[in-house]
Amino acid sequence: MSPAQSPATKITPEIVAEHGLKPDEYARLLDILGREPRICELGIFSVMWSEHCSYKSSRVWLKTLPTAGPQVIQGPGENAGVVDLGDGDAVVFKMESHNHPSYIEPFQGAATGVGGIMRDVFTMGARPVANLNALRFGAPDHPKTRHLVGGVVAGIAHYGNCTGVPTIGGETNFDAGYNNNILVNAMCVGLARQDKIFYSAAKGVGLPVVYVGSKTGRDGIHGATMASAEFDDKSDEKRPTVQVGDPFTEKLLIEACLELMATDCIIAIQDMGAAGLTSSTSEMADKGGVGIELNLDLVLFFFKQKTAYEMMLSESQERMLMMLKPGREGEAEAIISKWGLDFAVIGTTTDTGRMVIMHKGNVEADLPVPVLANSAPIYERPWVEPEKPAKILPEWVPAPNSILGTLRDMMGGHALASRRWIWEQYDHMVMGDTIGRPGGDAGVVRVHDTRKGIAVTCDVTPRYVAADPEMGTKQAVVETWRNLTCVGADPLAITDNMNFANPERPEIMGQFVASVRGMGEACKALNYPVVSGNVSLYNETNGVGIPPTPAIGGVGLVPDTGKIADIRLKGEGSMLIVIGREEGHLGQSLYQHHATGKFEGAPPAVDLEDEIKAGRLVRTLIREGRVLAVHDCADGGLIVAIAEMALAGGAHGLSREAKGVGVELFPYEGKLPAHAIWFGEDQGRYVVEVAPAKAEEVLERARLLELPARIVGRTAGADASGAGAISLKGETALTLKELRDAHEGWLPQLMKSELGV
Repeated sequence: MSPAQSPATKITPEIVAEHGLKPDEYARLLDILGREPRICELGIFSVMWSEHCSYKSSRVWLKTLPTAGPQVIQGPGENAGVVDLGDGDAVVFKMESHNHPSYIEPFQGAATGVGGIMRDVFTMGARPVANLNALRFGAPDHPKTRHLVGGVVAGIAHYGNCTGVPTIGGETNFDAGYNNNILVNAMCVGLARQDKIFYSAAKGVGLPVVYVGSKTGRDGIHGATMASAEFDDKSDEKRPTVQVGDPFTEKLLIEACLELMATDCIIAIQDMGAAGLTSSTSEMADKGGVGIELNLDLVLFFFKQKTAYEMMLSESQERMLMMLKPGREGEAEAIISKWGLDFAVIGTTTDTGRMVIMHKGNVEADLPVPVLANSAPIYERPWVEPEKPAKILPEWVPAPNSILGTLRDMMGGHALASRRWIWEQYDHMVMGDTIGRPGGDAGVVRVHDTRKGIAVTCDVTPRYVAADPEMGTKQAVVETWRNLTCVGADPLAITDNMNFANPERPEIMGQFVASVRGMGEACKALNYPVVSGNVSLYNETNGVGIPPTPAIGGVGLVPDTGKIADIRLKGEGSMLIVIGREEGHLGQSLYQHHATGKFEGAPPAVDLEDEIKAGRLVRTLIREGRVLAVHDCADGGLIVAIAEMALAGGAHGLSREAKGVGVELFPYEGKLPAHAIWFGEDQGRYVVEVAPAKAEEVLERARLLELPARIVGRTAGADASGAGAISLKGETALTLKELRDAHEGWLPQLMKSELGV
């Protein structure tokens, strides 16, 4: 019999190891209890002490991050972060990982990742209004890559589309470092009224404990433990730990919970996420300073034969736990039942300070709540400072035979190719408030019935982080800040998803420490606090870890959606100006890899003072109506940013019908190698399109701030053949059709064999 089938199971070292507890951790557990645990109690402690739930390797460092500010209503510690939008409005958001489940079962793993993060948001009283995702897959030619891409994208699309929440942004990378451990990070953003925000603290004795949503199954048992361990060759055997989601039930749950929240029935509420009923009950009781008693005979479940162990550890989806005001159970049940969902009173809060679990007349667990919630070991793991690589001088990287030919080749490769095939599977217009679609710098949704908007983005450049975790993470934070700036939004706060390998290795722990340090420095300088997040460790297989990947999700406020910008070039005869310092930095650049086959040297440095000045200038220019289009320079450098603006140009923008707007590039006449200027990945730069009459004014305003700025080209009409093109003196013009065919064709071609077409 399995532990789940036998409450009287003798606890052996083998069973302890199966639960992910090390011998010293089990000794700590024995000391806390003063006795041998029951099997249900062992299961409860194993999930609560997992890395996924306890943050035992990361907590000491996460406490160093800036989490407060005048805009912050709720920082880390709740289901999601909450930030002030003014006028009594608030934005609620968080990012979570579902990495291991998505590798084992890509469709359900990704789908339930979306569902889980949405519950984190609406449990705070917010209606979800936007989803994003950050995806990392292995090399395109790896035998599993196409299958994983197809499954993950389909899972995200299925869950988001069925719940009616638009997916308006994200990023996707391919790299051999993720061959055996992909990353699926999901982000959700919701809107709430500040006086209708709900929290998870169960304050009060005698409160009915209410189970709402789907029935409990056997899926997802030990999901949190699985997510806290590295993979090996037998990882596929963990398929039963992957949860199965139902987006149609999730939609009903959203509406039912929001309707119930409009009453004053609820004292506290939390979704049953990682560790299921275990984490929700213990955390809610601890935050409220109460005990809790549950009768598992009252839990609604799919199977007749169900053990306490299974019910407490199941991670079945679409479930919520609530503490109601006494006497309001009937009112709450009527609302929940109206939406076709299950409702059951399964316990009560007590003054004992203990969590007591009853099942079939037996005590299956009797544990002190504060100990259960707060006794997980906190490790200050050994770490080593990552070495900082030397800077690569631009002249050390060979020049191409053709700037424009190289541009075509790079934009047709896996690093820069269009992700349209992915985001066209997502409904990004549902709810009718999306005004900034995928494909630009940041997605934008309108705050319904107002002129305000919320801008959202997520980003990280793992190769920068691998080379220098501190600078690379600083760059990731600033990149999201720039993306928000490009649409005219005031950056407000971030959420993060820290994806790293095994923290028990000092070099990996050193990456994490340096990454947190870089994040903290950037967030403090930019007044851009961390209000929520997630840590995902042990992302490795057979001892081979992923590239360090601290994904950053940024949220900003658009004061007036009538004054926003996008990347689309608007017409013929405009001037293109680059704002920001140019050093021709080619270390760790996509061009360096194109030219040499290697990523080497230091990543580009971030100057936070210049970032602040440039960001303020660009946002001001947008709101004054002095720029026609804006895009920041990122992967591939200046010429790639201009090419993306050209392809998106014209009346149809980012749609398939876009014709684009041609560009005449002006030759570079400075001291640095020309290819380094065009392809260098110097940070803090924006390309703006301006009317000719306003060009000198924009240049002068940059100079007043001691920011370099120069005209790099102008928009052009059709060439002799009637097609738009990108031209550069001394080179054969690159038609937008040729560029678009290369840029748009790579990913559909990759997926043809997987889709059977």
